[in-house]
Amino acid sequence: MALAMLWRITAATMALLAIPAAASIARAQDASAWKAESHAAARLIGGAPAQSTDTAQRLAGLEIRLDPGWDTYWRYPGDSGMPPTFDFVGSKNVKAVTVEWPAPERFSDGTGGHSIGYRGDVVLPLRVTAEDPAKPSQLHVKFGYAICGKLCVPAEAELDLVLSGKDGSNQPALTAAEARVPRRVALGAAGGLAIRSVRREDGSARVLVEVAAADGTPVDLFVEGPTPDWALPVPEPDNAPAAGSPHVRRFVFDLDRLPPGAKADGATLTVTAVSPADAIEVRAQLD
Repeated sequence: MALAMLWRITAATMALLAIPAAASIARAQDASAWKAESHAAARLIGGAPAQSTDTAQRLAGLEIRLDPGWDTYWRYPGDSGMPPTFDFVGSKNVKAVTVEWPAPERFSDGTGGHSIGYRGDVVLPLRVTAEDPAKPSQLHVKFGYAICGKLCVPAEAELDLVLSGKDGSNQPALTAAEARVPRRVALGAAGGLAIRSVRREDGSARVLVEVAAADGTPVDLFVEGPTPDWALPVPEPDNAPAAGSPHVRRFVFDLDRLPPGAKADGATLTVTAVSPADAIEVRAQLD
């Protein structure tokens, strides 16, 4: 009897002790291991099904953690830099992956120009479409990126994560990252943050962009060409007041560093405006 009672007490105690261990394992499955580099590290994190009409989509993220004073680049790096690269070959039960880009910031590139990218901790949301929504997806990515401080060095991370499509401990970080992805809006659409116009000045190579925002709200602007080989300069603020509207900020840039044979007339630019509380993206065709 005493031995039987001792076994029951021991078994119950062991079962209670196993609960935190099992929970720890479940949390660990929310993310891959960190792949550390000098001054940076990267990992995959998983989340709930993506909010989409496509029920096969699952939300994941590529998290980059940078040491203080170091940065990495946006999809368009600006005056200098290297955009990240993604290779998802080797994934299982994955039909497609869409990389989303939270609003970036500008910083000096150390040579008189400006680069565009991220500092601190950033999560790039990944919308993963499964071949079979009833089964987990194994996401594999070979991720190339650059990390820059006083000098720039290339980095690479090869990461794996099984996506169950369930909420996890990293869901708040994924939700916050998605909230900072610029909203696609129409050129001239009304709103707290709006891009009113994109036009060439008197048919010249100089482009003027007018952005509406509340007084006192910091605003930055980034412009991309129709293809990645366009290397447009980062727009600079124009302190000349916009006629008839104190809420409008003006930015200017020149149509230089175009790829060989490219024409500005009729080209469609992607224009991104960023404020602390909002970010928008418009497509604008040059006259």
